[in-house]
Amino acid sequence: MLNQANPTNALKTIPWFLDLSADSLQRLATVAQIQLFNKGEVIFTEGEQHRNLYVILDGKIQLESFIPGHGSIPIFIGETLDVIGWSSMTPVVRQKTETARVIEDTRLIALEAKRLTEICQTDCDLGYIIMSRLANIVASRFLAYRLHLLELLTCQHG
Repeated sequence: MLNQANPTNALKTIPWFLDLSADSLQRLATVAQIQLFNKGEVIFTEGEQHRNLYVILDGKIQLESFIPGHGSIPIFIGETLDVIGWSSMTPVVRQKTETARVIEDTRLIALEAKRLTEICQTDCDLGYIIMSRLANIVASRFLAYRLHLLELLTCQHG
């Protein structure tokens, strides 16, 4: 998990950030770090507080959630340019809602959530881009999670 490349160059390749000004991109780079994870590693665990929001540069990560009576259930496979760890950016619920397990060697850009939040509060353009895109991710993940739960219930009663 070492800084293996220039975070600014990596940020420039992420479509999320293409609308940012050079100043906003530079501010974002101050809270960014490239991290490497090997297959089998756990990046964060459901229920823990974790300090980073991640964008997958390459590799694959499985997000899993523990369902009583069913064990750990895969709910999402994150691949290139997917965002994981969004709960680090939510002021009320900072505990992780799933476990992130590396299923293929992965390179991520880690954004320190506390400092990113502070930057978003002072750079309204950056803040709007980050938070509006996070809102879309949260909504789509909860929809997917709900569909998984409905499938489990249907299988139990069908």
